[in-house]
Amino acid sequence: MLKNIVLFATGVVAAIGLSGYITVSNEDDTTPVKAKRAIDWDRTRQSSLIPQVMDDAPNEITWKMLSDVTFKQIYVQELDSYFWKPTFGPGVKAFEGKEVYITGYVIPVDYDENFYVVSRYPYANCYFCGGGGPESVADLRFTGKHRTYKTDERLTFKGKLKLNADDIYQMNYILEGAMEYVP
Repeated sequence: MLKNIVLFATGVVAAIGLSGYITVSNEDDTTPVKAKRAIDWDRTRQSSLIPQVMDDAPNEITWKMLSDVTFKQIYVQELDSYFWKPTFGPGVKAFEGKEVYITGYVIPVDYDENFYVVSRYPYANCYFCGGGGPESVADLRFTGKHRTYKTDERLTFKGKLKLNADDIYQMNYILEGAMEYVP
C-alpha cells in the first residue's frame, strides 16, 4: 500500500513539474517550448490597494482589510514548537499607529486578567475554537475602567492599531487604548 502511495505521489509531482512544457511537432522543428499559462498565479503579490488613511478622525478598518497578511511557519527553539509569523501587507501597514475602529464579537479570554479580544466570528467559530485564523482577532488593550463584556456581544471598539509580528505571546493585531465606540 505504501509503495503504491509513493509511486502515485511521484507521478503527480512529475506531471505537475512537466505540465508547463509542450513539444511543437512539425516536420522542420521538434524544439520543446515552454507553454504560456492561461492565468499566472502569484501567491506573493498582495491584491489589496493602500487605503486612504485620515489623521483627523478614527478610520474604519474591516476584517477583510486585516486579511491582507501572509503567514510563514517558523520554529521557536526555546519552546520546541512552530508558530505562524505574519508579514503584513500594505493595506494593513497603512493603519499602523493610527486610530481605527472595528466591529466584531467580544470574546472574554480571561476575566481576571482583563483580557478580551474582538473577533470577526462568534465564539463558536473564532480563532480559538473554530475556523478563524489569527488575522480574525484583535487584542483589546483597555486603559482605565470599563464594563464587563459578555461572550458574543457584537460591538465596535476604537483604539490605536499596533501590528505584532515578533512576540509570539501576543495577538498579531492589538488595539491600544481600546474603548467602545459609536461611529
